[in-house]
Amino acid sequence: MARMLRAAADPRISRRTGAPTWLVVALACSGQFLVVLDVSVVNVALPSMRADLALGGSGLQWVVNAYAIAFAGFMLLGGRAGDLYGRKRMFLVGLALFTLASLGGGLAREGWELLAARAVQGLGAAVLAPSTLTILTAAVPEGAARARAIATWTAVGAGGGAAGGLVGGLLVDGLSWRWVLLINVPVGAVVLLGALRRLPESRAGDGRRLDLPGALLVTAGLGALAYGISQTEVAGWTAGATLGPLVAGLVLIGVFLLVEARTAAPLMPLGLLRLRSVASANVAMFLSGSAMFCMWFFMTLYAQNVLDYTPLEAGLALVPSSLAVVAGSKLAPRLMRGAGERNVAVLGTVVAAVGFGWQSTISVEGAYLTAIMLPGILMMLGAGLAMTPLAALATSGAEPGEAGLVSGLINTSRIMGGSLGLAVMSTLAAARTEGSAAVGADAGGPVALVEGYALAFRASAGVLVVGAVVMGVWLPRRVGVR
Repeated sequence: MARMLRAAADPRISRRTGAPTWLVVALACSGQFLVVLDVSVVNVALPSMRADLALGGSGLQWVVNAYAIAFAGFMLLGGRAGDLYGRKRMFLVGLALFTLASLGGGLAREGWELLAARAVQGLGAAVLAPSTLTILTAAVPEGAARARAIATWTAVGAGGGAAGGLVGGLLVDGLSWRWVLLINVPVGAVVLLGALRRLPESRAGDGRRLDLPGALLVTAGLGALAYGISQTEVAGWTAGATLGPLVAGLVLIGVFLLVEARTAAPLMPLGLLRLRSVASANVAMFLSGSAMFCMWFFMTLYAQNVLDYTPLEAGLALVPSSLAVVAGSKLAPRLMRGAGERNVAVLGTVVAAVGFGWQSTISVEGAYLTAIMLPGILMMLGAGLAMTPLAALATSGAEPGEAGLVSGLINTSRIMGGSLGLAVMSTLAAARTEGSAAVGADAGGPVALVEGYALAFRASAGVLVVGAVVMGVWLPRRVGVR
């Protein structure tokens, strides 16, 4: 990677900072790795967290979603802040906040303390993540070298999500669940020091203010929607406890759109969505994220709750999937040169859909090869193939002054889709599990759990099929088509 990126270095950046391009990209990717790792690293620790902090089923979901919703809701604000105040500055601020929140979460003694720390982690990640991509794209000129650099960024991010199971398993078995958060402290400190000394500064400041009301509205709207969906597990779809948050969430999202249409410096300029490459890639990323995000959640629960794997065994079981997502991300640029971004995105989504469909055939006596390894490889190989062209298409349509905004938007679409998708899939799985228990299976028993998990995988496969159709019809074939 170093040789490839050094050849494509931007001399202006290298002379100004003394940092070779490969090092700039490595630091940016390190930040991306950390924030994506924390989306998934807690999954194998969930049973231990539940026992230690007396969290319920919905509480476990919110350990993941408190992070994801804050991450998605404030990412547009983070991207715009990077454009206005400097990408390096926001990288440092976000990483420092993320690291401190990790320390707080690792020391939590009550469930609410853990959830609060996860939300603050998400806020730090939202400030940090958009800067990682804009720092990278500023360091590498547009063309084949940038496509490879974006593929590296995608592979590192995807690898962070994929490696979460293994890292979490090692830490939970060897130390305790607290170390899935505390490990971020020394790693974050090292990256913070390197970034402070070697990252270049860049900005596109124009004197405009940040749209804080817009960020608060969209975050509150997402949170209300996710909470309303999660309430269906205990209250049903027609109960006031469900309908109230759902309606409130929709109203808040509607008010957000009105504010964005009227404010002089919107968080998300709606005119940007008139660009075909930006609009189509973000819708596609939303659909893909809503299906793929929950894969690690349900796979680790299936491995531990049904197959009786230890946290470490569950993490090791997902290593082939981790390698597959990195391989897909690195293979994608080669395929993109010949087939075009759209075709590669569709191919990856179809491969992932096949994997999810296969995974939905799981059973109580599932064998590792056919119940975890092979379908997991297909799911994550497809994810790696699809994410790289979608990121390339989304960022190719932006003006330089909107680079941070568009980077934040594509990440927001992925995480927003994932957080709402997890809420929906968890609700479907819980409802099927309860229904199975009511007709004979023990409540929370392996048979009932498997039926719930299988339904979630089938629903995800269906979403991916819809996503593949949308991509084939709407995405431009190549970067540069607006």
